[in-house]
Amino acid sequence: MKKSSLVVTLPALVLSGLLLSGCGMLRSHKAWETARQESPLEIPPGLDTPPASDALVIPPQGANNPTSEGATADVGGIGGTIADGFVMPDSADNAYRRVGEVLGSLGQVTAKDDAAHTYTVNVTAAPAKKRGFFSRLFHRNGKGDAATAGKASRQVQVSVTASGGNASEVRAQGQAAAVAKVVDTLKAKLGG
Repeated sequence: MKKSSLVVTLPALVLSGLLLSGCGMLRSHKAWETARQESPLEIPPGLDTPPASDALVIPPQGANNPTSEGATADVGGIGGTIADGFVMPDSADNAYRRVGEVLGSLGQVTAKDDAAHTYTVNVTAAPAKKRGFFSRLFHRNGKGDAATAGKASRQVQVSVTASGGNASEVRAQGQAAAVAKVVDTLKAKLGG
């Protein structure tokens, strides 16, 4: 390499290094060193501040009450136990009778309390987990079939209580997949 090409190349490399670095070496102060804390935001006179005391209130256990717009679920930490429900526009006695008719076709009714308006039903619920592509490919109908492995009979308790003037609250409690199946079927057949 000639000496003249080295004289041209070396300054070109130094200049390109400075350009690529953004000339950060030339600055002596950093933005965060000069930062200062701003005063808090002031609310103009005539406007009220929202109360912050109830911002993060945790509801008591079992406080999920279904409304006419839909159900609220309370997922407990005990092995996937869930409570779910909905509101029907019917009296408690008529709703209890109608729920009983639907539950008879859904599963085996093992207990029934007419005074408390409760049913205990054994429901066969499919597992929520779907098998992957290779599992379905290599284990079609053998012992590794997930469609039969998780279909166990699950116990669900269904209660019907009066809610307001002419409405009834239907609540189901038990294993999550079984409760979902019971509530979905009841809503579909009873129009809840």
